[in-house]
Amino acid sequence: MRIQKNKALLATLLIVLAGAGLWYALKPAPTKLATPTAIPVRVIAVSEKDVPRYTSGIGSVLSLHSVVVRPQIDGILTKILVKEGQLVKAGDLLATIDDRSIRASLDQARAQLGESQAQLQVALVNLKRYKLLTVDDGISKQTYDQQQALVNQLKATAQGNQASIDAAQVQLSYTQIRSPVTGRVGIRTVDEGNFLRMTDTAGLFTVTQIDPIAVEFSLPQQMLPTLQGLINDPQRAPVKAYIGADTDGETGNLLGEGHLTLIDNQINANTGTIRAKAEFDNASQKLWPGLLVTVKIQTALDKDALVVPPTVVQRGLDQHFVYRVNGDKVEAVQVQMVYQGSGQDIIKGVKAGDVLVTDGQSRLKPGSTVQVMSEPAQVVQAEPKP
Repeated sequence: MRIQKNKALLATLLIVLAGAGLWYALKPAPTKLATPTAIPVRVIAVSEKDVPRYTSGIGSVLSLHSVVVRPQIDGILTKILVKEGQLVKAGDLLATIDDRSIRASLDQARAQLGESQAQLQVALVNLKRYKLLTVDDGISKQTYDQQQALVNQLKATAQGNQASIDAAQVQLSYTQIRSPVTGRVGIRTVDEGNFLRMTDTAGLFTVTQIDPIAVEFSLPQQMLPTLQGLINDPQRAPVKAYIGADTDGETGNLLGEGHLTLIDNQINANTGTIRAKAEFDNASQKLWPGLLVTVKIQTALDKDALVVPPTVVQRGLDQHFVYRVNGDKVEAVQVQMVYQGSGQDIIKGVKAGDVLVTDGQSRLKPGSTVQVMSEPAQVVQAEPKP
């Protein structure tokens, strides 16, 4: 009986051992934890630079001097001495008007002056003789006084003749039409042989100064204190003019660089804007009267600013942050946005030389493992100091 019980226990034990061996042989191999995949990112190093701040607006190019050349006397246009589009200097002869009748009047006035001067000379001689005769009562006092009156009359006549000569010379000068300013000749409105009148409003053509030149533009009224500070600064505020640009001024062609010269004396109550004017050297003649341009005015200069591209700074619920690379990990760093410019932001909260993620942030979270792309970390280039 005991032997049978021992056999049963032994058989049970063998079965348990066999099952345990079978389970051990068939159990799956232990699973190893997967290594996190590194996220590829592009980075940039924070740079410390002097960064100018700008404000932008739309303006139009204006000539500092633009003159409609009109005749000052009536007459036939005999000759045009300049071509359309020609550059002229102030005082250059542009055209002539028939001067024959004026020259004849001038000659007549000169002849009349000669006649009156001859008569005056005779009258003066007689006056001197009469004065001697009055001493011996050779002539009456009345005769002497009459001769004195004749002398005075002839002097006045001579003065009138001289005035006629001066007037004729002025009229003669008007037959030579000269440029009042240095500039470029516009399209002419009349040809040689036409009769010109002083009342003609169109004139012969315009002469427009091109260099230097001005740009008039409008800015929001909130900019008035800033503009007042700039206009009073001995260091004249730099102004840049672009064409084909948005108000950031970065997508167009730079036409010229000038300086702020004038703020208007009142604000437009309808638009809430104030007009200002800047002057430009325009030797290249890229700025042309009537051209619409985008202007950028430097309003301040941030010294030793920490500069990053706009793609670096991320927007949270109520704050800005950046991803900073530390080894092969990233950490989220809260930053303060100081200034947002065209193509560059000024921030606080990091240090110069910190490596920040500029591309690939959408897959990141604090502590993520990253793999920096093969190109070296870029350094943002701030706009050069003017």
